[in-house]
Amino acid sequence: MIYLDYAATTPISLDALDTYARVSKEYIGSLFSNNGLGLKAKELLNNTTKEISNMFSIMENEIIYTSSGTEANNMALIGGALANHKKGKHIIVSKLEHPSIYVICDYLESIGFEISYVNNDKDGLIVFDDLKKIIREDTILVSISAVNYETGVRQPLKMLRQIIKKENPNTLFHSDLTEAIGKTTINFRDIDLGSVSAHKIYGPKGIGFLYKNSQIKITPLMYGDNKNNNGRPGMPALPLIVSMKDALKNAIKDLDKRERYVSLLNERIISKLEKIEGIKINKTKYSIPHILSISFSNIIAASLSNALSEHEVYVNTTNPNEISNGVMAIYNDLERSKSCMRISLSHLTTVLEINRFLEIFEVEYNKLKNLIGG
Repeated sequence: MIYLDYAATTPISLDALDTYARVSKEYIGSLFSNNGLGLKAKELLNNTTKEISNMFSIMENEIIYTSSGTEANNMALIGGALANHKKGKHIIVSKLEHPSIYVICDYLESIGFEISYVNNDKDGLIVFDDLKKIIREDTILVSISAVNYETGVRQPLKMLRQIIKKENPNTLFHSDLTEAIGKTTINFRDIDLGSVSAHKIYGPKGIGFLYKNSQIKITPLMYGDNKNNNGRPGMPALPLIVSMKDALKNAIKDLDKRERYVSLLNERIISKLEKIEGIKINKTKYSIPHILSISFSNIIAASLSNALSEHEVYVNTTNPNEISNGVMAIYNDLERSKSCMRISLSHLTTVLEINRFLEIFEVEYNKLKNLIGG
């Protein structure tokens, strides 16, 4: 198998899996119980939260465990909007967000909030002057992803924060960090709210967290006993949380070394594919090497993905009749946005896998192109 869909999800590491199994077996006590088993579980939760907070130089009470990055996005945008609706109902997002952000924005619009979309330039970066122009006195929240999940474009969070706070100090700044953690260095102090998902960094599915600066307030989306999780009710999923901690610890190690290696793989793919007629590379100088988007002018991307799957080669594509919002936002080219393939890489990807992928890719691409007379 050649797996090249790491931006969608990653295989759980053996360390994280072993941790999940061990904690599930050894820490069976309820976090709500005051007996010995409950206190033992509570101590592990507290120690784990402390470790995560130390990794990112944040406070323990700034971590809210969630079931996913999408839940964290909901908590940040809806919770942030509801907590600040008396100050205004204007929210700004980019055109380079994960679909979950846009669905949340649709909901917020349905209950009376106003959504504005900030422009980006030809390299995918947010246009600073446009952001300055559309921030208003009643702007309560801005949400811009750290790394776009389709094109890999990385945004300068520190600069964006400075602009936002200069124009309106009361405006909250949220960033979806799910494609950034484990690929590039993130300073959580550059944002007010940040969404993280474990399954993107070789951790288990079903767990993530929301970073919430301790100086701000958000309205809870659910109600119940929340004393163990800073505002989110219910029993914290201790085995998942501890497993995520181990995955996070490994994910942020040797980032520079891993990025250099992944860059070599990325360049190897581009050097081959850019020579093939009918393929366009959707990459800017701000794209991280872990995510590579390409477009086809003469075949359907999903058809090629299906052909690759027959060889146990797995990538990600747009569905027929859908467009890539990330590609559209940068190139403003509908045809280029309709048939896209995302090849996402990892430090686990080998050169042999890339060489074999390129061989299979060329054969199957030519078959499809010849079928339609391209």
